[in-house]
Amino acid sequence: MNHWWDTLADVVSMVCLLGGALLAFAAGVGALRFPDLLARMHAATKPQVLGLVLCLIGLALRLRSGGAVWALVLVAVFQMLTAPVAAHMVGRAGYRTGKVRGDLLVVDELTADLERARTGPDGAGLDPESAVDDEDDIGPR
Repeated sequence: MNHWWDTLADVVSMVCLLGGALLAFAAGVGALRFPDLLARMHAATKPQVLGLVLCLIGLALRLRSGGAVWALVLVAVFQMLTAPVAAHMVGRAGYRTGKVRGDLLVVDELTADLERARTGPDGAGLDPESAVDDEDDIGPR
């Protein structure tokens, strides 16, 4: 009975490792081949995270050790927590620096938010006298 379980776990492990490797490869190809920043980010984050999780599942099935499996679970959790935040921040930075092609966007809610932030809540614009110049501020006077 134990031998049957080991064989099944090894086969499932192999399938997960191969599937994860293929998804990671697809993420790399998409990051190289897609035309704009947002498409490249999508290709680099979505299949890459799923590919990593599949590889970690395959490795956990192969190792079958309690401590190693918990370490792999932590890696998967941290990857799923940090990848969306990192992709969001890269996308926002790319948008603000003009790297995002506006003609490809179906919905653009960020432009209105940035304009509202630039003009202030009343729409009258920010007071230039109230702006702080960080270059001249070197410490207490």
